[in-house]
Amino acid sequence: MSLRALRRTLAAVVAAGAATLGLAAPTAHADEPLRYVALGDSYSAASGVLPPDLSAPLLCLRSTRNYPHVITERTGADLTDVTCGGAKTKDFTESQYPGVAPQLDAVTADTDLVTLTIGGNDNNTFISAILACGTAGLGTLGHGSPCKDLYGSSFADTVVTSTYPAVRSALEAVRAKAPHARIAVLGYPWIMPAEADATCFAKMPIASGDVPYLRDLQATLNGVIERAAHETGAVFVDLSEASDGHDACASAGERWIEPVLFGTNTVPVHPNARGEAEMARHTLAALGLG
Repeated sequence: MSLRALRRTLAAVVAAGAATLGLAAPTAHADEPLRYVALGDSYSAASGVLPPDLSAPLLCLRSTRNYPHVITERTGADLTDVTCGGAKTKDFTESQYPGVAPQLDAVTADTDLVTLTIGGNDNNTFISAILACGTAGLGTLGHGSPCKDLYGSSFADTVVTSTYPAVRSALEAVRAKAPHARIAVLGYPWIMPAEADATCFAKMPIASGDVPYLRDLQATLNGVIERAAHETGAVFVDLSEASDGHDACASAGERWIEPVLFGTNTVPVHPNARGEAEMARHTLAALGLG
């Protein structure tokens, strides 16, 4: 066997092994940069993080420090960023705001990489739960579990029965537009700690017994997103372990998510710049990039 043939054989074996293990990273065409499209909601847009992306529609509240921009800085990718605060799965195929194209319009057959967070705004389930539990917590001055007592499993049931199929359909639609792309869908970093400490209520006015209730709801949301990702061949970026201890009740130097009170972002209960950078880092690691 010639040296050239041997090299080709070894390259084929390595490539086959990487593909078998699910380690193959997206590759650009020839020497061109990755064609990268960023989709998703405010956690992808980094709504509330300065400076704003002046090229984005005003209502999308997109930041130039969102995780897609960090990924682009570290990979040299050719980024098309259509992330938009408040996006729901339906906004992949419909206009979210007047003059704002459906997000899937940015995805083409030659797209190499797609990243997204989506599902948190569907049915307004999670924001409704935060508001309902905050109101209930204020009513009991932080004691008991008034939100859980009032709403039980209703929020989680909606996530399972409605959000899950919507997320799966959205990922299938992305795959149909970009059949050869790597698709990475991120889980949402923890908003609440596993248990409330003495300082948590001052930042997030949730009753102590409802802190684990909201945490469980977010675990359910991330669980259905992970399920939809696996079923559609997308990479799920699991942030549950990495973001543990960096929730909205953590200290200013540790948290990835800004609280309702005494936070630094103009949009509370959303990632700060540190959180976005960590989301980028873990996405790069999951994709074998950077």
